[in-house]
Amino acid sequence: MSKYGKPRSSKGLATLCAKLAEDKLANDILILNLEDIEFAPTDYFVICSCDTEIQVAAVLEYMVNTTKSLKIQKPHIEGETNKEWVLVDYFDVVVHIMKKEIRNYYRLEKLWGKAQFLKLSDDGKPLVMKFEDIKPFLKESIVD
Repeated sequence: MSKYGKPRSSKGLATLCAKLAEDKLANDILILNLEDIEFAPTDYFVICSCDTEIQVAAVLEYMVNTTKSLKIQKPHIEGETNKEWVLVDYFDVVVHIMKKEIRNYYRLEKLWGKAQFLKLSDDGKPLVMKFEDIKPFLKESIVD
């Protein structure tokens, strides 16, 4: 049984996915609200970084198993084989579980820079980020 309840909205599902990534110690977890961007492929992106392929696999397995236990639609998954960038597509929410180097190379945050950026507060609630906090994600490199 999950310690989380079933979300009632796309934002709730995005928040849940961010919390699940956080539970498995993923880094630099962001929620991008794309709802106001014309032709966006989904309502929300969740982007997180992992240090190793093993951590990518752990985040993926935990997320899929938890959402399954909550009777959330089965996601479409891509990239599961190489575990460098795994895309978990819940339709209204798309989660990008990426190795740091891959995230740094593709910089999805810069591509979707007009999105509203959110992060989890210490109590697990999504908070809108200030521009100063977003700037590092919009630069050429976010990984040291």
